[in-house]
Amino acid sequence: MKIFQKISVITLLTVISSCAPLEDYRQFTDRDIRPPMFISMGSTNPNTLELQFSEKLLDKPEYLVFDPAMEITDFSVDMEKIQISFAEDLEPGGLYKIEITVCDLSGNSLTLIADFYGYNSNLPDLIINEFTSQGSSTNPDKVELRVLSDGNTAGICIYEGIDTEWKQRKILPSIDVHEDDYIIVHFKPAGTAEEIDETTSKDTSGGLNVHPEAWDLWVEGGSGLSGNNGTITMFTNPRGSLIDGILYSNRTSGSDENYRGFGSTATMNKADRLFELGGWLAEGDLIAPEDALDPEDSTATRSMCRESVYTDINSSLDWHIVPTSTASFGEINSDLIYIP
Repeated sequence: MKIFQKISVITLLTVISSCAPLEDYRQFTDRDIRPPMFISMGSTNPNTLELQFSEKLLDKPEYLVFDPAMEITDFSVDMEKIQISFAEDLEPGGLYKIEITVCDLSGNSLTLIADFYGYNSNLPDLIINEFTSQGSSTNPDKVELRVLSDGNTAGICIYEGIDTEWKQRKILPSIDVHEDDYIIVHFKPAGTAEEIDETTSKDTSGGLNVHPEAWDLWVEGGSGLSGNNGTITMFTNPRGSLIDGILYSNRTSGSDENYRGFGSTATMNKADRLFELGGWLAEGDLIAPEDALDPEDSTATRSMCRESVYTDINSSLDWHIVPTSTASFGEINSDLIYIP
């Protein structure tokens, strides 16, 4: 299934074309003085970028620059939508910047400066398969991804958090992966030189808990995951479509009065966003801590994981905590369940 890849907006600057002082605002009440609003950017193929605005635009932009510079073979405006085609395909997962000034039919202008990522037409199917959030000095926090189909990982983004609100993230490099491969994302590296992202060979990285048969990747400056109350998500690119997500919490709806039990606005917003994207189910109309996977009994070696023959119904029923020293990063998951 092709996934429409949304693009991240770094800065949005609105400029009204007429900057003269308004002597009497009432004379303008019968004409449009509002600039167009930016809605989204996306790409459905490797050499085309689409931008969506809130109203019909003039046929040509006032200003258009890309960094790095790229040859444009076609620029078209269809009502509120702009489509830009390039002479060459964008590098999958590559970072690009656009600066564009557009005008609506009344002459109001908007300048947009944004980062976007090259379209990856060969994304593999992936799931978040195992993680620890109660890491120790010898077994730091990490997240395992299981590869379900062949493909290339360029641009895929793993968040501690969600695309709109996150603490740390890892944008995956270009790796040609195969079905039944495993990727281990280390969220609390020691910062040593041997902690190298593996992109062509699975046995080049050193450091704690590396696996010779898995792809080991490192979150630069990573500080570990939230211990008992957090969200882990995976997107097609840093502002792309949701691939998978996990909500975990040892709290209840009664843990606080202001944040539906989640402890903070930020944590509640992340849970809400995951729910809205269809990445996690809820018993009621709003997601609650009781809907989450409870990490209370997990430790650095009692990981939270799916079954070896996994299910993915986007709920805590997909997950279990394994007995002590049964974490299986880089290998098939254990189906044994920890019993307190």
